[in-house]
Amino acid sequence: MSEELLSYAVDPAEEENERQEIVRLLARSDLDYEIGVEAFVVFRLARRLIACAGLEKNVVKCVAIDPDWRGEALGLKLLTEIVHLAHERGHVHLFLYTKPDNVDFFRCCGFYPLAVVPGTVALMENTPVGIQSYCNQLKKLRQPGDVIGSIVVNANPFTYGHRHLVEHAAAHSDWVHLFVVAEDVSLISYRDRFQLVKAGIEGIPRVTLHPGSEYMVSRATFSAYFFKEKGIVGDCFTAIDLLLFRNWIAPALGVTHRFVGTEPFCRTTHKYNADMMHWLRADVSVSPAIAVVEIPRSEQDQAPISASAVRRLLRAGDFSTIAKLVPPTTLALLQSKYRIERPTAA
Repeated sequence: MSEELLSYAVDPAEEENERQEIVRLLARSDLDYEIGVEAFVVFRLARRLIACAGLEKNVVKCVAIDPDWRGEALGLKLLTEIVHLAHERGHVHLFLYTKPDNVDFFRCCGFYPLAVVPGTVALMENTPVGIQSYCNQLKKLRQPGDVIGSIVVNANPFTYGHRHLVEHAAAHSDWVHLFVVAEDVSLISYRDRFQLVKAGIEGIPRVTLHPGSEYMVSRATFSAYFFKEKGIVGDCFTAIDLLLFRNWIAPALGVTHRFVGTEPFCRTTHKYNADMMHWLRADVSVSPAIAVVEIPRSEQDQAPISASAVRRLLRAGDFSTIAKLVPPTTLALLQSKYRIERPTAA
């Protein structure tokens, strides 16, 4: 078979016929096509598509082999080609999504399990020490106490609503660990968001501010979050992200509680909050349960404060209203760097 086997890379955005064939092959393997995939490696035998593997940044996904051609030899060839493509694109640390039944095979290929949802999906990475090294760094920042809170924010941008959430968590915890989502795909850059959070929580005691990581609300763990404004929500998969937090990150820091604000606007974030109630509860994992504390959003003029509202006001150039919703440091940055110029009348 190897002499007749043809392999090459496909850009699904430019090659619609190839994309449709990939969609059909994935369907035969009970897999969905994911729009975030930027490139595929495909294998053809006598013009027939028999295998594919997709790459979204450093995440390998949409891996499928035609049922008539499944075997370790072809699987290894496919994985070798997609890893090679990832390296060509500058990605060394890789994540891989697969079905739980395939974990042992990919382990033999140099990938190691991070989180497994039985019967559904598993996330793996191509290093045996990646997440353990990250957690070892977190352990150095562990604080004593019976109630150790945690918050994860995107802060796009940081608002008075975010500050209210941190103040509430700090008032009801012995210590709070605050993480800023690291993916740089929001309107406000990660570097700016981190600095806005740092300035915005000034004066709140017993809070450690952490940079984000690939192990928390990232393209690897929760890619649907970053397509929410395009209306691509569907049945967002949050279990992997929450299990990583519960099984690895929370034990490293001794986290007992996770604080969130109510979400009346975004379906993706609303579902994420609801899923926390399931995946962080006692009977889902052998790791200690984490209490989820959902507090009402703070309001301004009888309307919940949200970053999405601030972005809408920014597009409209309404800085007088924005000033009511965000700290002065956020307002100053939006005015100086993120002001949207509108065409002047002729």
